[in-house]
Amino acid sequence: MILAILQARVTSSRLPGKVLKPLVGAPMLLRQIERLQKAQKIDRLLVATSNEPSDDLIEKLCEEHGIGCYRGSLNDVLDRFYQAARVFNPEHVVRLTADCPLADPMLIDDVIGFYLDGGFDYASNAIEPTFPDGLDVELFRFSCLEQAWREATLPSQREHVTPFIHQQPLRFKIGHYKSPSDLSHLRWTVDEPKDLELVTMVYEALYPKNPDFSTQDILSLLDQRPELANWNTTHQRNEGYLKSLKADMSSTAYQIKEN
Repeated sequence: MILAILQARVTSSRLPGKVLKPLVGAPMLLRQIERLQKAQKIDRLLVATSNEPSDDLIEKLCEEHGIGCYRGSLNDVLDRFYQAARVFNPEHVVRLTADCPLADPMLIDDVIGFYLDGGFDYASNAIEPTFPDGLDVELFRFSCLEQAWREATLPSQREHVTPFIHQQPLRFKIGHYKSPSDLSHLRWTVDEPKDLELVTMVYEALYPKNPDFSTQDILSLLDQRPELANWNTTHQRNEGYLKSLKADMSSTAYQIKEN
C-alpha cells in the first residue's frame, strides 16, 4: 500500500491561514487535494494536521469533502506523521505539504515509479532540486519512517520528518529523481503573500478552461507572461528547514554545555 500524507496547519508564521486562503472559489488546501487525487499510484490520501484548536477548520473541511484527517502534535511533525501512517501500516509513504497548490499528479506518479523500480528506501525530487519549488515529492518505506521516529532527536529531524533518513546514505538507499532541464529557479510554493499572488494568477488564467492543467501548461503561461517567472523569486528555497538547522546548532550547543 502507498499512503500519501499531506501536512497542513493554519498557524503558518509567514502567511497565517494560507492553506485556507481562497483560490478560484475554494480553499487552497482543497484545490491541492483535487490535483493530488488524480495521482494514479497513490492508494490513499490522508491530511495530517495538528490537534490545536486553530486547525479545527482543516478537520471540518476534510469531513465536508470526505477526506481522511489525522490530528497530532503541532511541533513534533515527525510524531504526527508517524502516528498518522501507523493507523494504516502502509509499506510505502509519500510526504507532501499543503503549501503546494500546483502539485503535479503525473510527477508524483513518476517519482513513485522511480522509487519502486530502483528499490530505494527513500526517493525524492527535492533534495537535489531540478523542479520548481512547490512540486516536491518525497517517498520512503514505512519501516524507515519508524526508525526515524524512534531515533531522531534534532529539531530539524522532528519538524521536517525526513532529514534523519536522507542524511544517511550509507544506512538507507537514497534515490534522486531529476528533471531533464533545471527548473529549480522557479518558485511555485506558497509561503509569502507574493507566492499566493502568483498562484492565484496561474489558477485564474488556467483553471477555468482546464481544471486539470499541467506543469507544461504553467510553463507555457510563463512563456506568454514572462513577468510571472520572477514574480516571487526573492525568497530563499526551504527557508523553514534552514531555520530548523539553526535550531539544531543551538540544541547541540546546549547538550555540550550540559555534559
